[in-house]
Amino acid sequence: HVERFNPAFIKASKQLSKPKFIETHRLAQFNPRGTDVSVILDLMIHDLDILLHVVKSPVKNIQASGVAVLSDTPDIANARIEFINGCVANLTASRVSLKNMRKTRFFQSGKYISVDFLNREVEVIEIDEKKSELPIMILEAENGKKKKIYFTKPDISENNAILDELNSFALSIKNNKKPIVDITDGHSALDVA
Repeated sequence: HVERFNPAFIKASKQLSKPKFIETHRLAQFNPRGTDVSVILDLMIHDLDILLHVVKSPVKNIQASGVAVLSDTPDIANARIEFINGCVANLTASRVSLKNMRKTRFFQSGKYISVDFLNREVEVIEIDEKKSELPIMILEAENGKKKKIYFTKPDISENNAILDELNSFALSIKNNKKPIVDITDGHSALDVA
């Protein structure tokens, strides 16, 4: 569950509040490593963990399909997950892509947050009436009220996410505290997968 330690996700998670729609794309060029399991357990599992961590609601319904292209298990899969709280997520994972991509887009009231896990970047587009700086756009609603739209690209501190994950786990043992990602989180992601 290394993506929880990705600095882009850490930065974005401070702004995530009750997303209504989430879209993920985790695409990779073909690599025979990992083909003993489906692309869901190989790649999509990372996005399932992030999704469950952010949404914090029981799953209501899952619709999914996958296709085996180069291996004996699905190499590309798409899932639509509906949660009890009304959030809907659309996840795509592929290991037969021409390019690598690891992107998640969160849509919530007044805000759109894009997290690029691969390039460690975050983009935020939001409606904010309190900001005084110049917006990138002003929209006029039907009632004549103007909405200021702002774009920000926060600075991301570099880290070694794998090392941070291992250190977090080691410290949880040393200090007898619950780790950032515990066995329940892992089980939940596997259960949905």
